[in-house]
Amino acid sequence: MLVVLIAGLATTGAHAQDGWVRRFIQKTISDTTEPGKPSFRIYPTLGYAPETSVEVGLSSLFLFQAKGDTVNRLSEIQAFTFFTFQSQYGIWLDNAIYGDQDKWFFLGRVRFQRFPLMYYGIGPDVPDKEPALVDANYILVRQRILRRIRKNLFFGPEVDYQQLYNTQFNQPEDYVHDEPLGSNGTRNLGLGAALVYDNRHNVLNVRKGFFGELSFLRYDKDFGSHHSFQGVNLDVRSFHPLKTRNVLAWQVYGFFFTGNVPFNQLALMGGEMIMRGYYTGRYRDKNMIAAQVEHRWLPFSFSQRLGGAVFAGGAVVAPTITGFNAKHIRPSGGVGLRYLLFRKKDIYLRLDVGFTEDGPGFYLFTGEAF
Repeated sequence: MLVVLIAGLATTGAHAQDGWVRRFIQKTISDTTEPGKPSFRIYPTLGYAPETSVEVGLSSLFLFQAKGDTVNRLSEIQAFTFFTFQSQYGIWLDNAIYGDQDKWFFLGRVRFQRFPLMYYGIGPDVPDKEPALVDANYILVRQRILRRIRKNLFFGPEVDYQQLYNTQFNQPEDYVHDEPLGSNGTRNLGLGAALVYDNRHNVLNVRKGFFGELSFLRYDKDFGSHHSFQGVNLDVRSFHPLKTRNVLAWQVYGFFFTGNVPFNQLALMGGEMIMRGYYTGRYRDKNMIAAQVEHRWLPFSFSQRLGGAVFAGGAVVAPTITGFNAKHIRPSGGVGLRYLLFRKKDIYLRLDVGFTEDGPGFYLFTGEAF
């Protein structure tokens, strides 16, 4: 479980000291850019998790509109780097970039990290006994290069490269896990295509709109992959304004794969986006269906910068599409606080607490979970 705090925001207001510290904080939380001009912010983070000890890092966010035209959608590039006191490290990069007049849409993410992965097993009902700890280097590069084929509708190729190497599968002393496919390291390249409908204008804080993605990926030894498998991803999100400040949002996510799927590329329940509160991969299998709903106050009626959210969801994993069972559905829910980081661009910093059967999980990120 990871608890992350913004070190800079913790010292704002009357407690901030004079000099460069105060100037840095004011620069971080203020938004003085003109409409259409790019914005960039960088701020430190501090965290702790039992498997990593103390973690320090830097988060940054770059926002812009193609050709500086406010008619174009808001594009975002997020970066996060971290280092732990146990010599673990990582670099994350996420992008949602819209071209001029939406002619092109680039949607993707990059991950490089040496970070422990907890492995509980595969299946919808694995026990909560001590997990194995997989210590490895991990690379992920996933990108969709989409061309507009009609208003708000995009289609194009998708590539996904994932590699796990320098792997150590460390078993707990009193419980032995069967080592899964890929536990000694794996490298896989997937090629496919994605069809996306997207009429959102602000990806990080959608107040009204719809996003739907249907994609297919095939990983094959002919591509240089260690394993051959294929599957379909489905992601549907809808956003409905209830009042000027209130938004009701929901999401349905599906992951349906067949073949020899390595353990790190199975459907992973949990994380910062969906099923918050569960450790990423607490339950994993070849197939997953998940759904969540969230009510957001952006901001509260009594504040110009502070907002909040309540959310609830459920998910289930299964080895086959016909193997889903209602008794294996796992619930989650939680609450969150919001801080208006970019006033002119309507971007919030979120701190969420998700509650599950396994206990709470804490998340702090720029932008909403979905």
